[in-house]
Amino acid sequence: MLIAQPGLPTATALGTNKLAAVFGTASAAWRYMRHVRIDLRRLLPVFAAALVFSALGALVAISLPTEIFTPFVLVMLVGVGLFVALRPGFGGDLSAGPRSRLSTIAGLVIAGVVIAFYDGVMGPGTGTFLIISLTALVGTSFLESSAMAKVINTGTNLGALTVFGLQGNVLWLLGLGLAVANIAGAQIGSHMAIGRGSSFVRWVLLVVVVVMVGKLSYDLVTG
Repeated sequence: MLIAQPGLPTATALGTNKLAAVFGTASAAWRYMRHVRIDLRRLLPVFAAALVFSALGALVAISLPTEIFTPFVLVMLVGVGLFVALRPGFGGDLSAGPRSRLSTIAGLVIAGVVIAFYDGVMGPGTGTFLIISLTALVGTSFLESSAMAKVINTGTNLGALTVFGLQGNVLWLLGLGLAVANIAGAQIGSHMAIGRGSSFVRWVLLVVVVVMVGKLSYDLVTG
């Protein structure tokens, strides 16, 4: 959005992106829930928290320049990429298994509070951060974590969209147009992930991290 519309206010770009994104994540979540077993009862409180904290993050995004967070996000993405690349078994079906109650609660709180707040403020890498935190702390495979992440990410997008929309920071027609592409991409991506499993999700995650690191680095240098 910011590249396509250079003169667009940051809050409007974020709000319009959230409109498109909520359709994409909801579409992917629907497909995942039909094919991947996840505990929705455990996710509902996380979804609710994600709504609230992403909305709070969006309020921050409206009042602060989000560019100040870029270096921190860049470091986090590099760390995540190295962590996954150097641990080939991480996120695989064989490494998945129940974690302690404390670890599980920590993973869900990080997803529904910390990452949700970040998604409201800025957003890049939210899906990646959700997958990594759920896999590491809850003990799910990459495929299961992806399914859970889409549900939570739908909540974060919806919460932030509500704030941006009420503030008049959404270009509705443009966002709905972008939503069509988001839905198509979400359906293709989730279909491939379900069919090919956690190893495919791992490689996609690494590619996404590399692309985002490149994009944020470029923005940091040229901005």
